[in-house]
Amino acid sequence: MKFNLAKKIGERPWLGWLLFGATVMVVFLLGVFASTVIQRRTEAAVMNVPRYELDRFEPRNEMWGMAYPREYDTYMQMQDTSYSSKYNGNSMRDALEEDPRIVILFAGYAFAKDYNQPRGHIYAVTDVHRTLRTGAPADETASPQPSSCWTCKSPDVLRVMYEIGAEEFYKTPWSGFLSEIVNPIGCANCHDPVDQKLRIAQVPFIEAFDRIGNECCDMPVNQRRTLVCAQCHVEYYFKGDGKYVTFPWDKGYGVEDMERYYDEYAFVDWVHPLSRTPMIKAQHPDYELFLTGIHYKNNVSCADCHMPYKTEGSRKFTDHKIQSPLNNVENSCMVCHRDSKEELISHVYERQDKVYEQKIALEDLLVKAHIEAAFAFENGASDDQMKQAQAFIRAAQWRWDFVAASHGGSFHAPLECMRIIAAGIEKASHARIEIARVLADIGYNKEVPMPDLSTKEKAQIYIGLDPLAMKAEKDKWLNEKLPEWLKKAEERESKMPKPKRIS
Repeated sequence: MKFNLAKKIGERPWLGWLLFGATVMVVFLLGVFASTVIQRRTEAAVMNVPRYELDRFEPRNEMWGMAYPREYDTYMQMQDTSYSSKYNGNSMRDALEEDPRIVILFAGYAFAKDYNQPRGHIYAVTDVHRTLRTGAPADETASPQPSSCWTCKSPDVLRVMYEIGAEEFYKTPWSGFLSEIVNPIGCANCHDPVDQKLRIAQVPFIEAFDRIGNECCDMPVNQRRTLVCAQCHVEYYFKGDGKYVTFPWDKGYGVEDMERYYDEYAFVDWVHPLSRTPMIKAQHPDYELFLTGIHYKNNVSCADCHMPYKTEGSRKFTDHKIQSPLNNVENSCMVCHRDSKEELISHVYERQDKVYEQKIALEDLLVKAHIEAAFAFENGASDDQMKQAQAFIRAAQWRWDFVAASHGGSFHAPLECMRIIAAGIEKASHARIEIARVLADIGYNKEVPMPDLSTKEKAQIYIGLDPLAMKAEKDKWLNEKLPEWLKKAEERESKMPKPKRIS
């Protein structure tokens, strides 16, 4: 028997009204859905293109903010420096005050004067101005450091370097660009202004990849989300009299590979005044250590954890508040891991604690080795007698610094860090054994007396630095000389054209 809808409605009038209401509701919901889809497609289309026309090397982050406001708003959140984790964070922390042993390890080098833990990218230029490591130049042409020190601190570097060439840029004194390098690390360091795509523009990075036969500029997006960070978060050195910034990857990315490179090149950052050892200063080999860790092996990029995605409406974009994942566990770690926030942070600290414990053990050995070596020289040891001990000191401190100077290496690659430190402990122990033999040969068989190094100031005075004089030098620079340079920079920036709005 066929179903007769009209007959049923005639028998039950309310059924018609029910069908009518249901039809109206369905049509209404379909309309809302269609409207939402159209609206969000339109919104996404608008937000995926810049609102203003930007120059190829536009260095001013606020100009990028006009074109990409969402990303810029999160970038500006890096001004907040209130977060401090167990071992770092984004607050201003004096590494020498927290660990005075470092003063002895860097005796004769600028890091013994001033060494602060890094803050957010937005403070890159400010912190370079304020550190004693760059010194206080007396005039426009005199500076204790070359402009190579600017390389990774500002998008202005790309602009200037492409104008005058890398070689000319590097050999110019650091103070020569004080009124040119003013914008902190930002948009132009990583993005193409036309479409916001990730770009590799750092000259020494491109040159390093070219030398080892790899093409870095055309890699997949997920790899580029690591490579744009690797442009700066790497080990590097200043090559030759022109202080040309160079990545020592020709023999590989490992700590031993780069050590062989430096040894064959006979490279020396400075000669330690206590042990008279020709030293290597590691910079921040974050990328090299990250390559050995579990996250890299699972195709996780730097940005996945330090710049996780955010969603606003139909817009999915990268959070440009670049920070420790521990300050954003819900959006970084917990995207993949199902542990609680407290458990995840505990796992991180567990790894960091173990690496830190062994790092300090190696520091203690190295401090004693430097002081014992100085004692041996003071008591008549010859350069030939101390040569083997110095080789061990150089190798041991290179391994300590490779781990200590890395940002997050103890979490990114805890096994590799422990391996490196273990090798450093072995070499530092050999150094002390060699020094003991030399001391015995010259007739000394007692324990070498150790100075009081319990504070940063005591350690600095021990190696011949004057903390009060350094503070006076810094205050004069910050209060008298630097403002003159900043005024010139403001005048130059004020004359730069504003970007044109795209109609």
